[in-house]
Amino acid sequence: MEDLLSFALNFNGFTAYFLIFSILLACGLGLPIPEDITLFVAGMLAYYGIVNVWLVIIVCLAGVLIGDSSIFFLGAKYGGELAKHPYLSRFLPPERIEAVKVKLHKNGDKLIFTARFMPLLRAPTYFAAGTLHLPFREFLYYDGLAALISVPTIVGAVYYFGDLADQVIQTIKDVEHGVILIVLAVIAIIAAEWYLTHRKQS
Repeated sequence: MEDLLSFALNFNGFTAYFLIFSILLACGLGLPIPEDITLFVAGMLAYYGIVNVWLVIIVCLAGVLIGDSSIFFLGAKYGGELAKHPYLSRFLPPERIEAVKVKLHKNGDKLIFTARFMPLLRAPTYFAAGTLHLPFREFLYYDGLAALISVPTIVGAVYYFGDLADQVIQTIKDVEHGVILIVLAVIAIIAAEWYLTHRKQS
């Protein structure tokens, strides 16, 4: 997370908005970066004054909904063919898609809405909704409704409590540095014991 934030801090103005939008769009298409982390970074950029909080929320909503819609249309157009592709099957496991299809038949509207708050179910749900040829307007309505709750909540919370988020990030960095020092110390002790043992034997 801090690596993505450090990278994003190198940009400002239009480029910063475009970066956030592009990452969220790519997340929807399978980029292995959690969407919520990108929203967290967007909130931190607003906290640092690099982007406007309301404008970046709109940009995030656009990136999220276009990414979700892309998965839906991929499912509608290519369905089973893409599900069998070796690369895509890692992100959209066939067994998970089939399980989602069963649930969509029973509670389609509720599942589309709920999936936005469940990262592991998002892509399979939207893809399966496309393969079942659910009306796009219906899909966009429930996905958009959920996004209007999740996106402003995450970005806004990070923006308003940015000082606490800053402390959390610093704590994570300190812990990581501490772990690295411990690992290096253990390696040094093992190397010293190995050297002393072999020196006595020789």
